[in-house]
Amino acid sequence: ESAADGGAMPCFYSLTLQRATAITQAIYGNFSAPKAQEVIVSRGKILELLRPDDAGKVQCVLSTEIFGVIRSIAPFRLVGANRDYIVVGSDSGRIVILEYNTDKNTFDQVHQETYGKTGCRRMAPGQYLAVDPKGRACMIAAVEKQKFVYILNRDSGARLTISSPLEAHKAHMLSFATCGVDVGFENPVFAVLELSYEEIDKDPNAEPPQKVLALYEMDLGLNHVSRKSAEAVDSSAHALIAVPGGADGPSGVLVCCENCLVYKKPGHPDIVSAIPRRLEMAQEKGLLVVAHATHKLKDFFFFLIQSEFGDIYKVTITHEEDIVTEVQVKYFDTIPLANSLCVLKTGFFVCCL
Repeated sequence: ESAADGGAMPCFYSLTLQRATAITQAIYGNFSAPKAQEVIVSRGKILELLRPDDAGKVQCVLSTEIFGVIRSIAPFRLVGANRDYIVVGSDSGRIVILEYNTDKNTFDQVHQETYGKTGCRRMAPGQYLAVDPKGRACMIAAVEKQKFVYILNRDSGARLTISSPLEAHKAHMLSFATCGVDVGFENPVFAVLELSYEEIDKDPNAEPPQKVLALYEMDLGLNHVSRKSAEAVDSSAHALIAVPGGADGPSGVLVCCENCLVYKKPGHPDIVSAIPRRLEMAQEKGLLVVAHATHKLKDFFFFLIQSEFGDIYKVTITHEEDIVTEVQVKYFDTIPLANSLCVLKTGFFVCCL
């Protein structure tokens, strides 16, 4: 029946007989209860809630089809709350916020905001998600040009609210990684690895473009996003790790470059630490970081990163208040190559292959 005759156009969706098994991304948090340590994994078009039991076995609590392609997922928690929400970036052209419903054992859609076209386009946001560590805002970004920032809050009934999208677009700009910078309760700041191809697009003989670490500040008073700073980084920079801030740490970000980690923070000198290499590795062969996890407790924190050879390294930061004096990278273990790493507060190390 055609749309002209009053009928809806048919929609086709393919389902495979064998379900997807590869995990593309994993996040952890307290989704069903305040003290529950749980992991949510994305399997392409399936969202699953996993819970490790006391025996160390992982139980699948919920598995649901989202009828689309999951591009990115991130957890966030409002200030004073004791459970986490899930932000999903997909090929739907919408940002979706989900909450786990313990009574119905389902993911309830709390908000669904449309911002652009459908599909996994290079200019369609959804490829990158970054959340303010205090849960006040989130950034959803595309591979090229487009970035939106949403303010997250609660109304008088303690229900989650989301603002209209605030644009942080910049033409001729490629994004490689994003993260939310822990700045305590100051204006939310998002770090983005960017590269502008404007000059080389006009003149192929121009100097190669320089990759930069850009900081975008969300002014909560003016409801405005501004590009606060842009600092040059090595052309091999490919990942960002947020360093805990406020009362928990010195703040700033770790920039993962070829063969090394660089600690960066506005007004602070760069601290560089080399990543240990295997003895049999050729000197001209670079070493890249493919996955990372942050473990933060009340009085200390550390990071686990994995190289492209499967080696796990423990990264610790020595600091006095807001001044970082040393970044240490020590070999920890070797496991198969992972797409995502998670360290739970109960001590479980979750590696999603």
